[in-house]
Amino acid sequence: MTHASHVSGKATQQQTKAHNDSLVLSTIYEADEISRAAIARRTGLSRTSAGEAVGELLARGLVEEVGRGRPRLGKPPILVRMKSDARQLIGLDLSGADFRGAVINLRGEIRYALNLARDGRSGQDALELVYVLVDRLVAEAEAPLLGLGVGTPGLIDLRRGSPVHWAVNLDWLDVPLRDLLETRYGVPVQVLNDSQAAAMGEYFFGAHQSTGNLVVIKSEEGLGAGVVLEGRLLHGDHFGAGEIGHVVFTNAGRPCRCGNHGCLETVASAGAILRAVRAAAGADPRSALHQVARCDQPLDMEAVASAYADGDSAVCEIVHEAGRGLGMAIATLVSTLNVQEIVIAGGVTRLGEPLLDIARREVLTRCLEALARNTRIEFSAIGADITALGAAAVLLHQELAIWPLKPRMAGAMIGVKD
Repeated sequence: MTHASHVSGKATQQQTKAHNDSLVLSTIYEADEISRAAIARRTGLSRTSAGEAVGELLARGLVEEVGRGRPRLGKPPILVRMKSDARQLIGLDLSGADFRGAVINLRGEIRYALNLARDGRSGQDALELVYVLVDRLVAEAEAPLLGLGVGTPGLIDLRRGSPVHWAVNLDWLDVPLRDLLETRYGVPVQVLNDSQAAAMGEYFFGAHQSTGNLVVIKSEEGLGAGVVLEGRLLHGDHFGAGEIGHVVFTNAGRPCRCGNHGCLETVASAGAILRAVRAAAGADPRSALHQVARCDQPLDMEAVASAYADGDSAVCEIVHEAGRGLGMAIATLVSTLNVQEIVIAGGVTRLGEPLLDIARREVLTRCLEALARNTRIEFSAIGADITALGAAAVLLHQELAIWPLKPRMAGAMIGVKD
């Protein structure tokens, strides 16, 4: 045997072993508790190969033996299960007025969460705040870190090692975020657009009735959509699929940081709504929020929702405009993709059902009735951690070849590190 063929054969053996380990780990994960014999039956591996893979996973501390099950015949089998906290992941969401992060275990359970106020930071200052956030989360981890999953605003170029090509609200241009974090923390890092991460969070953790197709519209400081089609996250030819926030909604609208005027995100993002309400209420002495706006006191969506419910005219006009903007975007997505599950996430959800009602009515007036009537438009029930959970789910798949939950459709690959 030549040296080259020996090396090739060794590589093939290593690949087979890695494949078997991943297959067995995925099977244990989905079964919760399972015997070695049952693993062999489900995977199609021989009992010897399945047993060797279980032994390897036991040695790595990823699984544990948990007693004996009921036998069909003979001796009761020893059961094994995944150790949920054998490794932990850090998920980040950099899309809001606060940077948010969480320490998450292998089952997608949040062990610790932290918000740090961004206070308008951008550029290098925003990057330094990311480091502060991760440093504090690393200190809270109680198991070895599997890696970091990051949901960030902007276009993420997967072909070039996932740099943040352009994040308007953070003033990032070609920031090699993945490389910077991997170098600093010495663990694998996955970076994806925050709306796409939110779509993965909803897809695997949400309560919706998925057909494998799903659109999540995330409204925080910016606004974007994550699109899942037939179980696959849609990136687009230049990784800009779902960048609906910079579609011009009105030519006479407010200036946007992208350089245009009247972009949808200047109307319907949570940050834009709060800024518009502060300006309008500050100029209208009749508004219930006039003093709050004039004295530069904290203003949140709960206060806006309350003022809307009370019929505050300064607030009602802004909320109606935001709802119409969302409805226009949804109608376009429904007419183009024929996706019946539309989920809205982010700070804007605190406005409650009135915002959904406005958006639903707008969809009915803007697209084919047969499509509109079959479209479900709802808020996500996951809450503030939807993006961090989605980013962590992608990292978990890349590193251990398992999803937090079984995908509704096969082949939900997201993108492989180069």
